[in-house]
Amino acid sequence: MQLTLADAIENYVAHGASVALEGFTHLIPFAAAHEIIRQRKRDLHLIRMTPDLVYDQMIGMGCARKLTFSWGGNPGVGSLHRLRDAVEHHWPLPLELDEHSHAGMAAAFCAGAARLPFGTLRGYAGTDLPARNANIRSVTCPFTGETLAAVPAINPDITILHAQRADREGNVAIDGIVGAAREAALAARVLIVTVEDIVDELPPAMNAIVLPHWIVSAIVHCPGGAYPSYAQGHYTRDNAFYRQWDSVARERDSFMAWMHEHVLQQRDHRAFIESLPVARA
Repeated sequence: MQLTLADAIENYVAHGASVALEGFTHLIPFAAAHEIIRQRKRDLHLIRMTPDLVYDQMIGMGCARKLTFSWGGNPGVGSLHRLRDAVEHHWPLPLELDEHSHAGMAAAFCAGAARLPFGTLRGYAGTDLPARNANIRSVTCPFTGETLAAVPAINPDITILHAQRADREGNVAIDGIVGAAREAALAARVLIVTVEDIVDELPPAMNAIVLPHWIVSAIVHCPGGAYPSYAQGHYTRDNAFYRQWDSVARERDSFMAWMHEHVLQQRDHRAFIESLPVARA
């Protein structure tokens, strides 16, 4: 079903839902995140393998009660100041953390996609994460007797992705780095995909995956929807944006002023991009 972004978020993202916005270094669904912020969705359980600026913004705007994640930071720059403020000072709200390794998150998404109750991996040995996270446990292999780490399956209420294109039937093609996109899509109850283009037929492509239309709940035509991250074949990553975010988000007042000017007061993602001093998408 093709919808506007506002309608897709209103129809499918409820207060209190678990929401995974995936995309590994590129195809990060910033447009969808901003619409969630504009609609003031609250009490969300946010899930993401590598929370970066997109979740810093959502956490700072009071959307989240819990974060399930592995690595978190501003890539190549430093900390996520709004995430740290929520954890250390409970501003704007307290934030519950469910921290994993990348491998643990991958195993949890794979288990969720397979509709299994948990995932297993050879990991966490020699780390203090199992002592700090009750969701990291161990199982004994019934065949070898080996002790393995175990993590509960991740089954988001909603997964939101950005992709290069979809056809008119709703099949989605993702080119380039895939990360956990496929597993997060298959694990979810609802899948929303924003895309750069809607085409009559998906072209063949190497190193691409196709998500079939029967797992997709809504397609949204949203050019530039991953900006300031990049969409391979469409636009590059705005590295200056990531560097500047460090100073924008460092203090609460500067963060709130920026979010009001560039997100809350803008009607959609295109208006957001046009409100910035330099836009490349």
